[in-house]
Amino acid sequence: MKVAIIRYNAGNTQSVIYALERLGIEPIITDDPEILQSADRIIFPGVGEASTAMNYLKDKGLDQLIPKLKQPVLGICLGLQLLCGHSEENDTDCLGIFDTQVRKFPASTLKVPQMGWNTITDLKNTIFEGLEKEEYVYFVHSYYAEISEKTTATAHYGVPFSAALHIDNFYAVQFHPEKSSTVGSKIIENFIQMNNLLVDLS
Repeated sequence: MKVAIIRYNAGNTQSVIYALERLGIEPIITDDPEILQSADRIIFPGVGEASTAMNYLKDKGLDQLIPKLKQPVLGICLGLQLLCGHSEENDTDCLGIFDTQVRKFPASTLKVPQMGWNTITDLKNTIFEGLEKEEYVYFVHSYYAEISEKTTATAHYGVPFSAALHIDNFYAVQFHPEKSSTVGSKIIENFIQMNNLLVDLS
């Protein structure tokens, strides 16, 4: 199993590496299009700022490559947001794989960023197989993807938002599975082990 992590100068890749190593996987970290296209699984993690990240992807031609990938892809945190259509963070046009808008939490009424453990509910996808209907996972984010028909898990922090999204071979989670204990480890394991024929459990 060849697992690639997309390199685009966004933080937190080391935690993802450790999570994969605990599953016996040595990932490749790369921004090389040929290596990414040849991988069996691709993880698109990130902690950072949307416009800076998109500029890096454009410089490397990855903004054109990522939407064309055929193998399972897992976006994490900023990775989820960049797979959406547009982010309010510096008015950034993103990759448009999910026709979903990314909004900022209202700082006037909430402590922003949301940082810590929160409940996810309405789990509807193979990536959550073997988990309960509600689970606790770890979040760190100031922006969120709106609820849409592609939402496969929901969370609430002042407003309801997409904790996870799915379309075709693209999966994404707003939380950090690599920091979410046994629940997060199970999600990563499910992603690694799933068949290319993706089944929606809803």
